[in-house]
Amino acid sequence: MRERGGAEEAVVKLRWYSHGLNRLSYYRLAHAASVVLPRPVRLVLARAVARAAMRALPTERQVVRSNLGRVLAGRTPRELDEAVRGTFANFGAFFADFLVLNRAGPERLSPYVGRRAGDEHVDEAFAAGRGAVLLTAHLGNWELGGRLLASRSGVPRTHVVLSVEEDAALEGRLRVNAPDLRFVTRRHPTSTLGLLAALRRGEAVAMQGDRPTGERGDRWVPFFGEPAAFPIGPFLLARAAGAPVIPAFCTMAGDGRYRVDVEAPIWVKPGEEMAGLETMVAALERAVRAHPTQWFNFFDVWAPPVAAA
Repeated sequence: MRERGGAEEAVVKLRWYSHGLNRLSYYRLAHAASVVLPRPVRLVLARAVARAAMRALPTERQVVRSNLGRVLAGRTPRELDEAVRGTFANFGAFFADFLVLNRAGPERLSPYVGRRAGDEHVDEAFAAGRGAVLLTAHLGNWELGGRLLASRSGVPRTHVVLSVEEDAALEGRLRVNAPDLRFVTRRHPTSTLGLLAALRRGEAVAMQGDRPTGERGDRWVPFFGEPAAFPIGPFLLARAAGAPVIPAFCTMAGDGRYRVDVEAPIWVKPGEEMAGLETMVAALERAVRAHPTQWFNFFDVWAPPVAAA
């Protein structure tokens, strides 16, 4: 987004959440600790560290509690406090897994997965030969879910759309392209043209659908009883390509293994982009209601998006 001021234009960037630990040096330290530990120990330690960090983050703690108050309406204050602790603990566990599995191939990912539901929806979508927009959210281990869907037979190549990392060195470490996987950062509006071409080749585009842009592409949709802003862009892209949108989520079950849930494709006709977005938001609400402590947004989801220079 741009603001005009005299003869100059200042680029304004929507900043959802930023902290001083989002730097390459800290990721290297966390990775070194994660890879040497057996997974059960790694997850226990990661959860403990995240709960300890929560106590030093009062603003984030309060925002998470406020969001959960809408999701878990009617719960007691004690139950909400426990849900907040569970959310931070789960975030730590998923982050530890991400550090270990970030560059892992499909053969290393499969032991982490306990159940996949809805693979037939993926088959149905790609059978049309128009590609598909895989739309997920900051729920569970979305990075792992994207890789699992990218590794599925019948999906020729997946383009994962991400925001730019504040630390350029960190972006280079975390986003490594592979023959069947390509990372696309949203630096320029023209990047959409490449995604459109990929869909028309029958490839997949994976995107996040639960954070608005703060620009004209946002639409307000009822979410847990109150309007919240969501981006309409994925549905405009799908309609232009004649491709379906596939809601998909990757969450952790009680045994510590992940489950991937894929819902029926949303086919977007001209003029029906808003209806498609409402269908996706309803799917997201069901997923968040089922896994409230695996939904990771450290900002007020129902507040108007605010851009910061």
